[in-house]
Amino acid sequence: MQQAKSVIRLQDPDRRAGYLATARTKPSILLKGETPRLIDEWQDAPVLWDAVRMAVDERGLKGQFILTGSTVIDEKRNRGEEHQRLHTGTGRISSMMMYPMSLYESKESSGAISLRALFDHADIDIDGIASSLTIEDVILAACRGGWPESLGAMSDRAKLLIAKDYVNAVCEEDVSKIDNVQRNPTLARLILRSYARNICTLVQKTKMLADVSGEMESTSIKTFEDYVGALERLFVIEDIPAWSPAIRSATSIRSSKKRCFVDPSIAVAVLGASPQSLELDLRTFGFIFECLCIRDLRAYSQSLGGQVSYYRDRYGLEADVVLHLGDGRYALIECKLGSREVEDGAKHLLEIKRLVQERNANEKQVSLREPDLLMVLTGGEFAYRRDDGVYVVPIGCLKD
Repeated sequence: MQQAKSVIRLQDPDRRAGYLATARTKPSILLKGETPRLIDEWQDAPVLWDAVRMAVDERGLKGQFILTGSTVIDEKRNRGEEHQRLHTGTGRISSMMMYPMSLYESKESSGAISLRALFDHADIDIDGIASSLTIEDVILAACRGGWPESLGAMSDRAKLLIAKDYVNAVCEEDVSKIDNVQRNPTLARLILRSYARNICTLVQKTKMLADVSGEMESTSIKTFEDYVGALERLFVIEDIPAWSPAIRSATSIRSSKKRCFVDPSIAVAVLGASPQSLELDLRTFGFIFECLCIRDLRAYSQSLGGQVSYYRDRYGLEADVVLHLGDGRYALIECKLGSREVEDGAKHLLEIKRLVQERNANEKQVSLREPDLLMVLTGGEFAYRRDDGVYVVPIGCLKD
């Protein structure tokens, strides 16, 4: 809405019937207005996609329309020809994932350290840059989540209810509405709880199924995967794929997905946790902190074509995040809540870099690119560059 100069909301109860009738009769009428023109919940009238595509061709201008929607369009829901998208929009319409707000967007990160600058300048000076966030502040931010509603004038207690209400809506309504398949809210909640218990781990689906089956015995792996698929399409969960470079024997690489949510507050809400309980259980919060870091890294790297993965092998060597940019550069990143863990994180990153160098020395014909950035993201106070080249950056300082 901040970028648009005119707006129509298809879910406006006072105008919805008229909008939908117009879309069925002459959709081009809804495209008239000052540009960029925002059409919110466009998927309620899928024919608008083709109308926009045609208008873009006719006008020959860029940046004409912004199409936003809270869920993916269900092609099976509307069988009539007038509801079907005829074209993909390739070359005319570009898709962008809208993640929850990062700490910089919610004005909790100072933004004193740019992720882009860390990639672009090998010897950038960050020594002494301080974050104003305490561990308690980071915990509260993760529990509250990056929901725009939380920016309003309300108590911390009210802000913490946003994620809980979101989870309730997903389980009670959205998980069935996404494709008009009736699903059990209790089972949806159990699956989310199993995900939350195993957040940022490589747990197998069979193990999570066993966890769920402890309370709903008849659940099959097919049913489990159906629910997970629906939750993925709702952008509730977003697993992290493995980065599997051939730097050791192929059998040593862990290739299963890391379980993750699009926002850490979802895990907190599902677990029934609170800032107070997590302050007394920093081990559990360490996994939630990693989810927070992944959320922010996804947001900050989006304009750079960032893709997030992880590295872990059977010898225990790991990088919590491997952040690949669209131009081929990449970073190895460890997420460590406290300063005491920084040394271990840095050792992991340096060992992976050494393995890449060693592999390249032996396989000169097809070399692997060495990492362009080694970074440990922390919940601590001060940023600095170690003598070995590893950057230590508080999450409360990062931006982009």
